[in-house]
Amino acid sequence: MSLSAADQHQRAIVFRALHEGPEPFVVPNPWDAGTARVLAGLGFAALATTGAGLAHGLGLADGADLVSRDTVLENARKIVEATPLPVSADLESGFGDTPEEVAETFRRAAAAGLVGGSVEDSTGRADSPVRPLEEAVERVAAAVAAAREFDFPFTVTARAENFFQGVPDLPDTIRRLQAYEAAGADVLYAPALPDADAIRAVCSSVGRPVNVLMGSPAVQLSVADLGELGVRRISVGSAMSRAAFGAVVRAAREIRDHGTFGFGADALPYAELNATMSPADPESEPAQ
Repeated sequence: MSLSAADQHQRAIVFRALHEGPEPFVVPNPWDAGTARVLAGLGFAALATTGAGLAHGLGLADGADLVSRDTVLENARKIVEATPLPVSADLESGFGDTPEEVAETFRRAAAAGLVGGSVEDSTGRADSPVRPLEEAVERVAAAVAAAREFDFPFTVTARAENFFQGVPDLPDTIRRLQAYEAAGADVLYAPALPDADAIRAVCSSVGRPVNVLMGSPAVQLSVADLGELGVRRISVGSAMSRAAFGAVVRAAREIRDHGTFGFGADALPYAELNATMSPADPESEPAQ
């Protein structure tokens, strides 16, 4: 079913308001329509797609442009239509070499029913994994300019990828996030920050809501802990999709190595999962 303009507008308002509440919120990351329905049924207020989860579900490695823009946006459209929740998308580095191509990606994201999307400053090149700051700012500004064309508040998240790309430079990460804020980004995100001090430093250095990625090896903090550091939004990235793959691997190893089927005790009951995938018309359900 297609999303009406009024529904998309309402979802966008709900999503923006979540960033202004008194407590941080978790935006879990489904990788298909089915996992979106499961997460919506468990009471989450918004969803965000995972590029890595989608790639792995398609039998592909995660990496720059290994999954096409068309595939990413079609998957996002299915996730949008699966639940009444606001959905933001991992739009990687904008799927283009120029700011104009980044802007087009954001226009197409809105056309898919999304109410938010992220653009990162990675290049996909091993020899130079992070874009020069001026180039990165131009791309964020192009995404913001495209978003301001819409008749609803599309939330642009700008990602500084230093730590995620093996460049552990906190001052440069903060400098980039401040520049992206000045370019108009609504949310700022530096995945894989190494510790609580780094998270606190990022949050205190910018004036826009900060998203963090949960559970990186050096950071095992709760929602409450992250809120005290100044975090407004928390993503799980590909962790849930990898947990699902982990369950498959453990089940298969049990069968292969022991000839037993104990894994079935932890499986979601058929009737429960089937009911989750057969809800009432999502358009009849109010946005949360």
